Amino acid sequence: MIGDGIDRACLVSGAAEGATELNAFDGALLAAGIGDLNLIKVSSIMPPHVVLEKAAPKLPPGAFVLVVYAARTSSTAGETLAAAVAAGRAKNGFGVIMEATGRSRAEVEEAVRVKVAEAFRVRNLELEEVHVAAAEHRVVRCGGVVAACLFF
Repeated sequence: MIGDGIDRACLVSGAAEGATELNAFDGALLAAGIGDLNLIKVSSIMPPHVVLEKAAPKLPPGAFVLVVYAARTSSTAGETLAAAVAAGRAKNGFGVIMEATGRSRAEVEEAVRVKVAEAFRVRNLELEEVHVAAAEHRVVRCGGVVAACLFF
């Protein structure tokens, strides 16, 4: 099964400028510390046994890594970009990860908290803790932001 042996996760975020929007996205990934990894996007469930760490370990370049992420890019000078992810956990460790993009860090942080609370409500689970990672950036030429939950 894909993901066997994965027992840790961490939240990261980054922002950058680039020559193009794609380069800005790449720069945001690098700023988040995950730019040299192959990201495999997964849905938003965190298994109970996964420990949420403060930082990711140094992974080998090109490693294939499971991730939940939100990203936004723009080439509109002066526009503010924001992205956030939140991991909510129940007492037994089961978790739900939610993501959002928008125009301010405060907006996206609030949005992911609301989404996590709703995900727990519909599952009839009690939310024990929430962790959030977010990035905000004002575009100069081409800007990008990313926030991610990385599984390793």
